[in-house]
Amino acid sequence: MLYSFRLRQAGAGILLASTLLTGCGGGQSDLMKYIDTVKARPGGRIEALPQVKPYETFTYSADSLRSPFVPDAPQGRAGAMGPRPDSSRPKEYLEQFPLDTLSMAGTLSQGSANYGLVQTSDGLLHKVLPGNYIGQYDGRVVAVTQAEIQVEELVPDGMGGFYKRSASIALGN
Repeated sequence: MLYSFRLRQAGAGILLASTLLTGCGGGQSDLMKYIDTVKARPGGRIEALPQVKPYETFTYSADSLRSPFVPDAPQGRAGAMGPRPDSSRPKEYLEQFPLDTLSMAGTLSQGSANYGLVQTSDGLLHKVLPGNYIGQYDGRVVAVTQAEIQVEELVPDGMGGFYKRSASIALGN
């Protein structure tokens, strides 16, 4: 009995599969007509491929050129001329701050000395006199007035030398 039941199931499966496949076979007449019309068209001419230009080789020899990753060495004694920072002097506290982060808070007179009051970004006040160093480019305080602190910096010129640049920190800046 179990055998006949499985036989009936297999027969039903075959019948179902053949019915489904028969349904897929119909409705292709439009497709067949289109294929026939495309095949009936006259063949077109295929254009020739463009001619490939031969590759021109180039030999790059940079043995005699300088490396782009190494700075140019100054010619002769160009870097030795002009002002130079004193590398042997001890650094002062205000030399760790760029000038644009410092502001002048006022002046203070004690006896004959006229101090400039410089405020750092952390809010602390520092006294400076002409001769003190300030800023990151070996800036030396040249003068302290009621309105500004005048500074003279030694800025690298990119060729091994330095040049002097004047700067100032204005009051209320």
